[in-house]
Amino acid sequence: MSEYIKPLPKPSPTSRPYWDAAKRHELQLQHCGACGGFIYYPRPRCPNCMSDNLKWERVSGRGKLYSYTIVRRASTRSFADGPYVLAIVELDEGPHMTTNLIASEEQLKIGMPVAVYFDDVTPEHTLVKFKPA
Repeated sequence: MSEYIKPLPKPSPTSRPYWDAAKRHELQLQHCGACGGFIYYPRPRCPNCMSDNLKWERVSGRGKLYSYTIVRRASTRSFADGPYVLAIVELDEGPHMTTNLIASEEQLKIGMPVAVYFDDVTPEHTLVKFKPA
């Protein structure tokens, strides 16, 4: 594995279960026990009903491409390996995730089915990305 030069996540107490699950190649989201909604990104309270009755649950890792852009000009040298696809995926469980989509420009179509892909970028860090399903 070559040296990874991009910024890496720094889990907080709230987000650690998400990153620990990713390391195990599982996609887990918070689920609100009060209103029943799934939540992404991790936070201490449900954004829909403000309940703190949140539990981590494994989700399908399936969804559809909601929106995307092709990043051709890097914002910093760390991301100079472009172009790459920056996407918003609508998960089957409801939440929208901002992520990278591992696909060629020719493959991209709004609404196309996608599935989670776990990128083990270092021995300690796994990033959650998506690929065409």
